Amino acid sequence: MGSLFRSEEMALCQLFLQSEAAYACVSELGELGLVQFRDLNPDVNAFQRKFVSEVRRCDEMERKLRYLEKEIKKDGIPMLDTGENPEAPQPREMIDLEATFEKLENELREVNHNAEALKRNFLELTELKHILRKTQVFFDEMADPNREDEQVTLLGEEGFRAGGEALKFGF
Repeated sequence: MGSLFRSEEMALCQLFLQSEAAYACVSELGELGLVQFRDLNPDVNAFQRKFVSEVRRCDEMERKLRYLEKEIKKDGIPMLDTGENPEAPQPREMIDLEATFEKLENELREVNHNAEALKRNFLELTELKHILRKTQVFFDEMADPNREDEQVTLLGEEGFRAGGEALKFGF
């Protein structure tokens, strides 16, 4: 198996392929890893090329995979890395992969959104629980018939101003 080092012997070839067989041929050459492609139309705008929509779809699927990988790593879930590149999927398989990636991305975004909402809800409820505990202690102390005429405040020592007078509530 050759390599693409400078000292490796190379040959410049031009391939003419039928459009129906082009995908299979180019994917097979790419899997071998022994080919370097040159652009014979450098003056043509990227948006005027023939397979621009397919390249964009592949870029979008790659973005979705990067997002899924980032979220998996963020949660510390181990991923299997075989170290080898998978074979290029057939064009009809690309549609299924695209739909699967779209579904997974949407589900993961929804899960993240729900997790954030649950966390916010948990923090709000925890805050309310602490407030209720403080008020229950306050009312229990106020209802105690054996208590002396000392000032009991809801905020404890924080309820006194710098001048020593207690804060007044409107009830």
